[in-house]
Amino acid sequence: MKTAVITGVSRGLGEAVAELFLESGVYVIGISRNANSHLDEVAKENNSTYKHLACNLGNQQALENTLESVKQYVINNEPSILYLVNNAAVIDPIDQSMNIDSKALVTHVQVNTVAPMVIMNSLLKLATEVKSTLIGVNVSSGAAERPIYGWSAYCSTKASINMYTQTVALEQAERKTGHKVIAFSPGVMDTNMQEKIRSSSREAFVEVDTFKNYKESNLLRDANSVGNVLFDIMRDEVNLKSGKIYNVKDYF
Repeated sequence: MKTAVITGVSRGLGEAVAELFLESGVYVIGISRNANSHLDEVAKENNSTYKHLACNLGNQQALENTLESVKQYVINNEPSILYLVNNAAVIDPIDQSMNIDSKALVTHVQVNTVAPMVIMNSLLKLATEVKSTLIGVNVSSGAAERPIYGWSAYCSTKASINMYTQTVALEQAERKTGHKVIAFSPGVMDTNMQEKIRSSSREAFVEVDTFKNYKESNLLRDANSVGNVLFDIMRDEVNLKSGKIYNVKDYF
């Protein structure tokens, strides 16, 4: 049975991709702090299985405990293909670097960089042990490729995820494991993260008016349409280019 592990399933892109996997009959393990009853309903409607694991990815011990549960589900399923979507992320703190609280920074790096790396590392090893093929995605951002005033934490963590993705892909290709790992830049979507961005002060984030205009001009993409793009990319396993940083802009 094919199995998908997806983080950040309570809303937005994570929810959209989880729904598509469930509709296609894939066993889905969703990881997020809050449950999503809609995904339970989708699973029932499609005779699929959805398991939710509550976890604060900012807590390393909680993450380790959650991964133990994931491991048991995967071992029991013996999937031919194991999908992973590292989608969960935070945008805060948004501010000039010199004003950022150290605790907020540590939490940001834990959620945006450490957690997805730990999850990917764990599932790469697990997939190898159960003789499954891993198709892994790290959700990136255009912020990984350019400096943005007030986003020193976010730009840095997303850039690190891109390099991590490319490094892991290099290792897997060298070892000829068959596992494939990519990054995916979803562009600007109409999500809660965008609401937080628009609520920033201009002193903390000089481009705030630009992002407000995205909303006012209906330039924000719907999470479901972006989810469809990512889903199609992942399901075309044969043509998937491991190590590539895919961009949603190439599909619209």
